[in-house]
Amino acid sequence: MSDAAQPTAAEVRAAAEAVKTALDRHLAAVERRSGEDDPAVYEAFNQLAAAAEVYDELLYDRYDEVTPFEIPGAEDALPPYAGPGEPHAISVLIRRDYTVAEPQRLLAQAQRVEAAEYGDGGAGEEAAATVPGALSTLFGEFEPDEIASRHAEFGLEEGDSTLWVTAAEGPAEAGEWLEAPFEQVDAQQVVCRFDVSAVFDDEADEDDEAGPAAGADELDLVADEDDLEPLDSDR
Repeated sequence: MSDAAQPTAAEVRAAAEAVKTALDRHLAAVERRSGEDDPAVYEAFNQLAAAAEVYDELLYDRYDEVTPFEIPGAEDALPPYAGPGEPHAISVLIRRDYTVAEPQRLLAQAQRVEAAEYGDGGAGEEAAATVPGALSTLFGEFEPDEIASRHAEFGLEEGDSTLWVTAAEGPAEAGEWLEAPFEQVDAQQVVCRFDVSAVFDDEADEDDEAGPAAGADELDLVADEDDLEPLDSDR
């Protein structure tokens, strides 16, 4: 970075003062909290996160130094549940990622399904001859949970997965959301969320080297709507 683009020492000092002010506001909000999900604490947390991020960036740009702590950014601070106290309906949203690790195994499995249904040389043989066609055949034949449990048989390798349970006042009308099933997800309606990722295994390994782990990483009680792109079938 050129000298002209660097922040001044005064700007870094002002950013540090902003962090101190945000810390005081956050502590005051915590001391006055009205409950576990007090929105004032949530807002103060976001302000503290934003101030710390600005300070960290200016400190690095000016002095090539970093802070010894990390505060999640505002986008990682999740809102408290604000749905109905007694939901009369729920939606379960699932995303599972896979890598097509063995395309030939995938194709062979799909062709077996088509042969069993149509016989050798049947109408479905061409559809199962490509990877997209094979995926369509297998996900049309098997439930997503069965594919998850047998993914290696189908030449797939597991990636991250997440399951969200969202609350609603009542059931949706038949066919109401089928055209865009995952478009309108309100993070404040999420009752609970369960995540599985290899990154948690890496963190656990680091914790094992440093000492006992503090807790499980696979469970979050709230969710970020921007990250949700479920892959479940609309069957």
